[in-house]
Amino acid sequence: MGKPERSQPSTITKLDRSPIHLLHRAGQCAGDIFQEKLGPTDLTPRQFAVLVTVAQNEGLSQTNLVEKTGIDRSTLADIVRRMLKKNLLQRRRTREDARAYSVKVTEEGWRTLQSVDPIAMSVDEIVLSTLSNDDREHFLDSLNKIVTALGSMAQPIEKT
Repeated sequence: MGKPERSQPSTITKLDRSPIHLLHRAGQCAGDIFQEKLGPTDLTPRQFAVLVTVAQNEGLSQTNLVEKTGIDRSTLADIVRRMLKKNLLQRRRTREDARAYSVKVTEEGWRTLQSVDPIAMSVDEIVLSTLSNDDREHFLDSLNKIVTALGSMAQPIEKT
């Protein structure tokens, strides 16, 4: 078996022009700043996103939480399980479907959200401070367009 033929460097993906790579790296950078600013607490950026989403949609089913956050079902179930152990969320069976759960923010969850939300906003500001004011709006609009256009392709929603 011979060596595979090498591509010319000009035909190989340039990571500094790859949206997949750049979005991932930007997310890593923002997540690292979030964790650094948050300090010793063990709340992750995804747990924060779940906490915010549940706070804004009290009694949301876990299926709807998957749709709103874009986090896959099994990962979300694990995140919710961890947040239940931390007493940030509580879970109840829904009235409509005894097999489904709805989630609600606990008092501890509200306290956590009130203390972490300003930190998250400051991290957003740090990330966006690398751009001009006009570029910030364009950047956020562009990200929302990508998520809206590709979200359902990248994250098929499982029906229960």
